[in-house]
Amino acid sequence: MKNNIPVFALLIVLIISWKHEIVGGIAFIGAGLLYMGMTLTQAEIPWYIALSWSMTIAFPAILTGVLFMINWHKKRRKN
Repeated sequence: MKNNIPVFALLIVLIISWKHEIVGGIAFIGAGLLYMGMTLTQAEIPWYIALSWSMTIAFPAILTGVLFMINWHKKRRKN
């Protein structure tokens, strides 16, 4: 159960982001960058391996955040 706490936190952010895209954009990009930073600082392997390893998990979160930001920007331009 302890390992699922980040999943539940991102699920709550996703539910909030459905109405407020800016929240999702900032939160998902931040979560991806935070994961990459934690992996790079705590890994006992070379930095380039840790970076490529963390990108496999962080990139989808960052991409989700970017897509939320694009949608928020498009909605803002219409109004």
